[in-house]
Amino acid sequence: MDHFQYRDGVMHAEDLPLPVIAEQVGTPCYVYSRATLERHARVFREGLEKAGDIHLAFAVKANPNLAVLRILANQGYGADVVSGGELERALAAGMKAEDIVFSGVGKSRSELLLGLDRGIGQFNLESEEEGIMLAEIAAARGQKAPATLRVNPDVDAGTHAKISTGKKENKFGVAIDIAPDIYQRLSELDGLDLRGVAVHIGSQLQQLEPLEKCYERMGQLVEQLRGAGHEITHVDLGGGLGVPYTPDENPPSPADYGDMVARVTKGWNVTLMFEPGRVIAGNSGVMMTQVIRIKPGVNSDFVIVDAAMNDLMRPAIYDAWHHFEAVRPTGETMTASIVGPICESSDIFAKEREVDRVVTDDLGIFRTAGAYGATMANTYNSRPLVPEVLVDGDRYAVVAERIEPATIMAAEHVPDWLKQGG
Repeated sequence: MDHFQYRDGVMHAEDLPLPVIAEQVGTPCYVYSRATLERHARVFREGLEKAGDIHLAFAVKANPNLAVLRILANQGYGADVVSGGELERALAAGMKAEDIVFSGVGKSRSELLLGLDRGIGQFNLESEEEGIMLAEIAAARGQKAPATLRVNPDVDAGTHAKISTGKKENKFGVAIDIAPDIYQRLSELDGLDLRGVAVHIGSQLQQLEPLEKCYERMGQLVEQLRGAGHEITHVDLGGGLGVPYTPDENPPSPADYGDMVARVTKGWNVTLMFEPGRVIAGNSGVMMTQVIRIKPGVNSDFVIVDAAMNDLMRPAIYDAWHHFEAVRPTGETMTASIVGPICESSDIFAKEREVDRVVTDDLGIFRTAGAYGATMANTYNSRPLVPEVLVDGDRYAVVAERIEPATIMAAEHVPDWLKQGG
């Protein structure tokens, strides 16, 4: 459930008509619903109540907006971060350092230092070499870095190839068959407090079977590590639960997921850690756009909108579906391709799809844009960086300004020797 609904024929975000935002903020823009974020955070937590001792860390990469993170911090969520910048964002938003998990395959020395300086709760180590580096840095400071070893279980998540992370050919974690030996060597290093293992097999999962298979393998690994004398107190089960983008998608609910987790992990006697992202933020946001014009095409008309692939990258890079709706639908439909102004054939949101009939200057929305939307936006073709708006009841605030090309150009410099014709 989300809080984007029609009232009197006009799409609202909670109690606010979207045309009000379009008039005052302009388009394109992202619109988030506080009530939806809070509801999804609560439902996910409630779904895992049967699993015992749990730790929830929102995957910041899904939506790093400070206002969004503050809402989730207020809901008791920590943060799963994959860069020093995300770590600082999480702290700035009010998330507790001890509730921050630092994941990611390429943590630099400076980022490891930053994590230690900020006193974060856990590093998820992606390789033996990373563990050795972290141990050396921590030991030199008289510290022990809390850490888990991320394992690659060689499980196909059944999702898009570009968001799969748990197959043997993926770059993440260490192969599960060599994990015990690596774990043993890392556990002997003075600078590490190695306390468990971590796993994450992909994003936008539509079935529980791959996750269950993965968790069963992790349970066997935990048993093996304990048999070797290791104390295992934490297991990070990652994230990846999907959301419905298309009408025929019906991903597992947090309650169904929680039932499976409780059953598979029974008897582990650990703190179970989770890193939800899309399942919290996806349906909490839409991207609003305005129709520039309708262009006749050979097979169907082109609806040219002011949003583009630089504002919402997922359709261009994943062939992802985002449902399009008119803000003021007439009840009529049309078959059309919805495209943006960028000079790329991949700048297309929907190809020959039946959609609400729209005309020039009409407003429309792309649904399920609260995750991996604004966070992946860029300024290709020297376009402005898309703004973000948060709605709370009948009020709103701009929580990320539109960054105009002039502001971006101000950060660029032509050297004097070029100005002089050198």
